[in-house]
Amino acid sequence: MSIEKAVAIGLAGNEVSIKIAGTSEVSAGRTAVAVGAGATMGAVAGGTLAVTSGVAISNVTAAAAVAAAAPIAAPLAVAAGLVAGIASLFE
Repeated sequence: MSIEKAVAIGLAGNEVSIKIAGTSEVSAGRTAVAVGAGATMGAVAGGTLAVTSGVAISNVTAAAAVAAAAPIAAPLAVAAGLVAGIASLFE
């Protein structure tokens, strides 16, 4: 995990929360959305969440890939969520 990657993903999560909320005003709801969006984007970037479209992968293969990526992806997801939450507290 790189700090630069976590910051970039967290700031992107904050921007997603602004789009979803329709406003950049500080609120607990927008902060919650920002944290969730940042953490989700961090998990996807780290390989913990896989998005498949019409591709069949066995559950065993997917589980092995997630287990291998977890030590890297979990801190990235947490850091990105934290950055997004902090960024959402400022207009």
